[in-house]
Amino acid sequence: MSLTKWTNPDVMFPAFSNVFDEFLGDFSGRAGGSIHKFVPAVNILENENDFLLEVAVPGMSREAFNLHVDHKLLTVSASQQDENENKGKYARKEFSYHSFKRTFALPDFVEVDKIHATYEDGLLKIVVPKREEVKPRTIQIS
Repeated sequence: MSLTKWTNPDVMFPAFSNVFDEFLGDFSGRAGGSIHKFVPAVNILENENDFLLEVAVPGMSREAFNLHVDHKLLTVSASQQDENENKGKYARKEFSYHSFKRTFALPDFVEVDKIHATYEDGLLKIVVPKREEVKPRTIQIS
C-alpha cells in the first residue's frame, strides 16, 4: 500500500478555482461561493444620555426585525425572504433570503425598559438610554 499526499486543487490552481466559482457558483459554502453569511456593520455611539447603535441593513423591511433583551444581552435579529415574483430561470441567484443575529452586552447602568428603535433608509437605529444617576451633571458651588 502506498500513501499519496492529497493536495487541495484550490491551492494548486487558485485562478481556475476563482473563475469557475464566479461563473458556476460554489456549493461548498466557501467564501465567494453561493452560500454567504450576512453580518451587518454596526456603529455604537455613546453620549451623555444614551448609547446609539446604528445597524446597516439596507433592503430589509421593518417587520423583519426582532429586538430582544434578556439578562443584559440585547439581541438584534432579522429574517426576510425575497418577494421577487420573477418566475424565470436564473443562471445564478445570490439573493433570496437574508437573516442575521447580533448580540450586544449591555452595561448595568442602562434603562432596559426604555430601549427603542427606528428603521429608515436602510439604517436600524437603536437607542439605549442611560439611568439618570450615571448621567453627567454640573454641581453648583454655594
